[in-house]
Amino acid sequence: MTETPAETSPHIIRDPKGEDLSRIASVNVNGIRAAHRKGMGEWLAERDIDILALQEVRADGATLTKLVQQMTESTGETWHIHEHEASQKGRAGVAIVSKQAPLATRTGIGEGHPEDDGRWIEADYQLGDGSTLTVASVYVHSGEVGTERQEHKMRFLQYMLEYLPQLARRTDHVLVMGDLNVGHREFDIKNWKGNVKNSGFLPEERAYFDQYFGEAGYVDVARTLAGEVDGPYTWWSYRGKAFDNDTGWRIDYHMATPALAELATNPKVDRAADYSLRWSDHAPLVIDYRLP
Repeated sequence: MTETPAETSPHIIRDPKGEDLSRIASVNVNGIRAAHRKGMGEWLAERDIDILALQEVRADGATLTKLVQQMTESTGETWHIHEHEASQKGRAGVAIVSKQAPLATRTGIGEGHPEDDGRWIEADYQLGDGSTLTVASVYVHSGEVGTERQEHKMRFLQYMLEYLPQLARRTDHVLVMGDLNVGHREFDIKNWKGNVKNSGFLPEERAYFDQYFGEAGYVDVARTLAGEVDGPYTWWSYRGKAFDNDTGWRIDYHMATPALAELATNPKVDRAADYSLRWSDHAPLVIDYRLP
């Protein structure tokens, strides 16, 4: 039998999902229009994902819905889309795309703050045992030392510290996913020594992650499953040979409450096979969960 062009596409990742597993993924698309044009649809149509968190969508709801429908048309399934477009056109924007309809959706972190415009959304899903899974898609500011952008970032990280325990108390299971724009530990950045004074690896930023994965009670799922190894990185600069040399940053996360983290398996970073095949400067972080 001759394979169709879609079946031979280099954007397709061959990784069959195990029985009774739910596949949950997160990716900063760096603009949904560009990602769609460069091959994201072929990846999404074949990856068998159940819930997908998107960041830096940079499009309105109608455009996002249209493109997701085009990307998943071959699956014959109806996808549900919850999105939060930033007030400033062409900036930020987050979304949650799922095969299962959510019970409820919310926009904004806690009571809402100016800094979370287009950067935090949530969706609740009912699990098989009647419990509730709350999923959040988050896009933390990139920041820049000595500027107002860094001030916004630090305030947002503080809001997260205050809100994460509240969220865990409100529901049965929580999974916070997204581009959090901070490498937590030295394992998370290839060139960490050269970045200790740069936004993304500042000691004061990393201290927040010590608390998220400490007193706030959340688990860094990918790090826990991967162990004490370099990366696996999820972002590489478009500049120079960063991708070819795997000079990356691990700044995309699955942050889960402990009982949910125990159900996680098979972590994958869907890194493109070649620089020319990238449809974003980030790669999807895909993890399977044996949900109750």
